[in-house]
Amino acid sequence: MAEERSTLRAKMLAARDTLPPEERQRKSRAITEHLLALPDFAAARSVFAYVSFRSEVETLPLIEHCLKRGVAVSVPLTLVREHRLLPYAITDPDRDLIPGYCSIPEPLKTLPLVDPASIDVVVVPGSVFDARGGRLGYGGGYYDRFLQIAAPKALRIGLAYDLQVVEAVPLESHDQQLDYLITETRTIHLRRTTPCPEKQRS
Repeated sequence: MAEERSTLRAKMLAARDTLPPEERQRKSRAITEHLLALPDFAAARSVFAYVSFRSEVETLPLIEHCLKRGVAVSVPLTLVREHRLLPYAITDPDRDLIPGYCSIPEPLKTLPLVDPASIDVVVVPGSVFDARGGRLGYGGGYYDRFLQIAAPKALRIGLAYDLQVVEAVPLESHDQQLDYLITETRTIHLRRTTPCPEKQRS
C-alpha cells in the first residue's frame, strides 16, 4: 500500500502544479467563499489554518478575513525531529510569518503558543482526498498526529481543488478523516468512520 499511496500522491501533486496561477487564485476564491458560507465555520472562534505554499489552495485571504472578524487564528510551526505541529497565534501575516521548514511560511517563535484544546476548527491541507473523508497528506504525518493527539475534538475541514478528489484514498490505520471537504464546486459534509483516540500510537 505504501507504494500505491506514494505513486498517487506524486501523480496528484504533479497535476496540481500544472494549474496556472490565475486559475489557482480563481478556484481558491471559490473555495474560500464556500468555506465562509459554512455555518460550522462561521461559528468558530478559534481557527488553526495551514499557510498555503506553492500550488496549495490559497489560505492567506481566509486568514486575513478571520482576523478582521475578530476570530483567533493560529498557524503551524513544524517540529521536524518530533514529527509534530505547534500552533502559534498570529495577528498580522505580513509581520508574523517567515520562511520555515521547506521554505513554508511559519510563525515566529516569539508569538503566543495556543492551547490545541481551544481550537474549534482545523483547516487541513493535503495531496489527495475522497468524498468519504479520506485524505493523504505529504508523507510526514504531521496533521494526522495533530488531529489525533493535540486537537481530537476540533472540526476538520479539508480544502482541495476538484482535481485532487479521487473515488477512494488508500487509507492506513493512522490516517485521520475529515468532517468536511470543500472544493471549488462542492461542500461535502462527511461522517467520520474511524475513532480519533487521544492517546498517541506506539
